[in-house]
Parts: sequence; C-alpha cells; structure tokens
Amino acid sequence: MADDQSKKRLGRGLAALIGEMDQPVVAKASVASEGEKPIVSSDRVVPIENIRANPNNPRRVFSDSDLEDLSNSISEHGVVQPILVRPVAGDTDRWEIIAGERRWRASQRAGIHTVPIIVRDVDDRQALELAIIENVQRADLNPVEEALGYQQLIDDHSYKQADLGKVIGKSRSHVANTLRLLKLPENVRGMVSVGALSSGHARTLITLDNPEELAEKIVKEGLSVRQAEHLAGSWNDEQNNKTAKRKSNNEKDADTRALERKLADVLGMKVTINHKSSGKGKIVLEYKTLDQLDELERKLSQ
Repeated sequence: MADDQSKKRLGRGLAALIGEMDQPVVAKASVASEGEKPIVSSDRVVPIENIRANPNNPRRVFSDSDLEDLSNSISEHGVVQPILVRPVAGDTDRWEIIAGERRWRASQRAGIHTVPIIVRDVDDRQALELAIIENVQRADLNPVEEALGYQQLIDDHSYKQADLGKVIGKSRSHVANTLRLLKLPENVRGMVSVGALSSGHARTLITLDNPEELAEKIVKEGLSVRQAEHLAGSWNDEQNNKTAKRKSNNEKDADTRALERKLADVLGMKVTINHKSSGKGKIVLEYKTLDQLDELERKLSQ
C-alpha cells in the first residue's frame, strides 16, 4: 500500500516536472544587437558534446525530414526549448538526456556548439517515466515505442498497468491496448512504427493466426480501420472453419477414412463422411463440373 501511495505522489511530481518543461521559454530582457538569437531561460547552457543520449530512451525512430526541418529552425532561431537532462554519475560536466533527444540531434546537424539544459537529479525509473510522459504528451512516440516503454517499466520496475496509467496520465485500457501491440510479429510492428499501419489497424490483427498476410493486404489496398475490422472478422471465421474441418478430419477413425476413399473412387468425386456418436451423420459429395453431377445422377438412378 505504501508503495502504491509513493507511485501516486511520484506521478504528480513527474507531471509537475513536465509542466515546467511545457512552459513558454522566456528570453532574457536584454539582447546584444538586433537580430541576435535570444538566450533562453534554463538551468545553464553547456557544450553539446558534453551531452549524451539515453540508451533507454523509448523513442527509437527519428524521421530524417523532421530532423532537417527542426535543424533549419534551430539554425534560424536557436534552441527555444531546453533539453531535460540528468547528471552522469561520477562526472560533474556531463549529462544524459531524459527528454529532448530530437532537439539534441537537430542541434548537432545545425552545427550548434552549446544548448540550454534543465537538470534533474532522478533515478533510472523516474528518467524513463519522464521520457515516456514527455514524448506521449508531444505525440512523439509511435505506438510500438510507447508499448516498449510501458513494458520496460513493467519489467525493470515492477509496475502494474493500473499504476502506469496513473503515472503516465493515460487510462488503464489505453495502456493495456498499447501493450497488446507487442504480441504482433516483428514485421507487423515495423509497419506500425513507420506509420504504414495505425494502432487501430494493428489491434484488429492481434487475434489472427496469420496477421502478416492481412497486414500486407491492408497496406496494399489502403483499407480503413473499419474495413480492416470487417475483413479480420471474416478472416477469423474462415480460419475457424478450416481449423474445425481439420479437427474433424483428424478425429475420423481409419474405417471412416477408408470408406470415404472407396466411395470417391466409385463416384469419381470427393466424398466427406461426418459421422456422429449417436449413429447419425451425413455424406457430402463435391462435384467440379455439371458432367460430374450428371454422372452422379445416372449412377444413383441405376
């Protein structure tokens, strides 16, 4: 119970930190000359080479075009939002990014030598939570990255889904549905990561035996989520029918299968015998042409 309460308090504290980050950056009152880039308010400004990326950053995909656009903006206006960092253990002059890696990458591309930072002394768990919250609030994570971040908090820090929802600021159902995406095959998750499939599309595929085939069809034909749901339902029915048929065939005894083959040889068409334990059953005859049907009628009329 005490641990639950601490996580609730932690969630509010993290939200407060993110709130600080989301406040508009205020420039210093005086500017050296007209046209000079404003100096943003931050804890300090440090050499960009003294900052390193966080290997546990939930964000994995950085669009080259987005980085180029941000780089151009930074070249023109400077870094107008400080990067949230934490001190590197044992080194007073180096920092690890908590949130803002895209700004850091774009600054490097723009040739910027110093960047503003906000320093927070937090542990691994808090750093990961902050990174997820910041990226989720800015819609910077794709659904798979978000799911992987949630799963890392569960695996490394023993979070439950309900706790995650409170800390991240999302409903428990959102967390659960997002985590379900990790059940998809890697190539389908890749389609979600690059935006070829939306999370809504992806959720329709989770219960399918062969989601790759339907995923490719959705992408190729540009199906909407509603169309994908309808197709997935038909797909499931078809798969269930095939499974039931295979199960039925596997349960047949040797005598029944032998009789099917004998009748097929005599009639010249596929014969299926469905025999029930009550002694009742049915025989299904499958013909491929009208000539076969005529021949069957002739034989039965003799």
